[in-house]
Amino acid sequence: MKKNIDGTYGYLSKVNDPTDLKKLSFAELGILAEEIRLFLLDSVSKTGGHIASNLGVVELTLALHRVLNAPMDKIIWDVGHQTYIHKMITGRKSLFGTLRKLNGIAGFPKTQESPYDAFNTGHSSTSVSAALGMARARDLKGEDYTIAAVIGDGALSGGMALEALNDAGMARTNLLIILNDNGMSIAPNVGGLSRYLSKIRVRPFYYKTRESMQAFLDSLPNSGKRLRSFLHKIKSAIKSMFVPAMFFEDLGFRYFGPIDGHNIREMVRVLEQAKTMKGPVLVHVTTIKGKGYKYAEEQPAMYHGIAPFEIETGQVKSSGSENYSSVFGEKLCELAREDERIVAITAAMTDGTGLTGFRELFKKRFFDVGIAEQHAVTLAAGLAMGGIKPVVAIYSTFLQRAYDQILHDVGLQNLHVVFAIDRAGVVGDDGETHQGIYDVSFLYTIPNMKILSPATPNELKSMLDYALKKHHGPITVRYPKGSGCEFPGSEEPLVFGKGVLLKEGSDVTLIGAGSMVCIVLEAARLLEAEGISCEVINPRFLRPVDDDLIQKSVKKTKKLVVVEDVIKNGGFGSYVTELVCKSRTGSEYLILGLPDKGIEHGSRDLIYKKYGIDSEGIKTSVKSEWFDGQG
Repeated sequence: MKKNIDGTYGYLSKVNDPTDLKKLSFAELGILAEEIRLFLLDSVSKTGGHIASNLGVVELTLALHRVLNAPMDKIIWDVGHQTYIHKMITGRKSLFGTLRKLNGIAGFPKTQESPYDAFNTGHSSTSVSAALGMARARDLKGEDYTIAAVIGDGALSGGMALEALNDAGMARTNLLIILNDNGMSIAPNVGGLSRYLSKIRVRPFYYKTRESMQAFLDSLPNSGKRLRSFLHKIKSAIKSMFVPAMFFEDLGFRYFGPIDGHNIREMVRVLEQAKTMKGPVLVHVTTIKGKGYKYAEEQPAMYHGIAPFEIETGQVKSSGSENYSSVFGEKLCELAREDERIVAITAAMTDGTGLTGFRELFKKRFFDVGIAEQHAVTLAAGLAMGGIKPVVAIYSTFLQRAYDQILHDVGLQNLHVVFAIDRAGVVGDDGETHQGIYDVSFLYTIPNMKILSPATPNELKSMLDYALKKHHGPITVRYPKGSGCEFPGSEEPLVFGKGVLLKEGSDVTLIGAGSMVCIVLEAARLLEAEGISCEVINPRFLRPVDDDLIQKSVKKTKKLVVVEDVIKNGGFGSYVTELVCKSRTGSEYLILGLPDKGIEHGSRDLIYKKYGIDSEGIKTSVKSEWFDGQG
């Protein structure tokens, strides 16, 4: 399948909303699916994005929109990174050149972007809860339309999804759940539920037999009660023989599947039947993550979320510089060789957090718990109570899901759990649900928690060394996405609770938290070029804060600027400015950071610029606050 001579796609060019799908034959829908895959590869190879998951749901998305009548019918996509096809056929394909760019279309569902996006998602395991709530709202208002939740087998391992299934099965309200089973979350799935689904996949004979027998039972007259009863017993015997534990049916769902998720005709047939049934229905479809693109099929984890790449070779267009995640993984392996008590825990993010090497070297000391952040943290608490040194490697945005466990199970018990928080601060392209801008503020509420923020990769190594060799109690080392810079002063030995004075000055004190130090140093250079002398501090520890260093500097300059790429409320900047107020020196202060309303998608550099925390923005804020008329 190729583009037309004019660069367009035959059937895809004609699809502008889901009603256009209803006009196509199944053969034409198959051709459309091929065109969509070509379009996806052509577009995402330029912008980057979630390619493997979207390649896997092309036929499923077409079948859903063929059967349902969106936007009246509602589709809630769990996580939502697999909605590119959904967006393409709901009027947004011409905008794909702006995917995940500032002011462009988002890589996740956004209700403000389209009426076809029924619910904002970004984190996993939320769809069934949201869909059940919307179904109950529909019922309370006496309305009549279909609500469908599309959830992957990886997301199904999340506790929230299981809680929702338990409630939905009991509720008996009309609800359609599509289980997209590809054996993957970001990496291959782990755990008992994954094993259970694997058993279902290899036992389709039971379901085909069951459907035939159910049709026969339904055709019997009411007078044949003894025969009906006898045949029901046979049906139960077949069920126990082929599927010993029918989890979904026992919860209260009518179950269909497993169905080939790349067979549009079969999916349409089953979905047409399922949407007319009363009560909760679960349709189990099996798909191939990365379907149709060799490199994504072979390495679905790598192509889950990927930077721009070469279609022909699959090679990522990368700078090749070492990033914080790999530095963390290498240092942790080094420390684990020295201390056999060190273990690593991840919640389905082995590759993303840099733990691939650790998993290979220390198999018995590596624990991937699946998409279960709450369990990951309390598991770590139990390990720490047993005298082990657990390191929980997790993205900042996902750490939010385990706040209670951090507080209750780790903080209050003052247990030595090390949290390696990746993707801290502005992440960029994935948008508001993935920005790591809240962790400092909520970690400030955790009893006994210490928070370290390296400004360079070498500082990250030193901080891990300290956290695992010298510290006792809960401790966090938070670091950004991507690679970092090095600068004079970053090689200074790490001392608990102490920052580093990087540059002396007399007019204003600039403090940059973590990855903002390099930007603050550049801002200081720009300000000094205009005659404003800047003192620059690298705090290293965000909690406890080096009070003496900061107070000494501010007493001299009388002006303080704190720059951080997190929300301004309740974190490091708030503490430092409170410290300045208590000092009664008459000093003035300014916090430069991010609002707590949520930060949209776009490159980090453009987001820094938009919110005034790039070097030029810092210079402008400092000058307008105190030095207007100078330079």
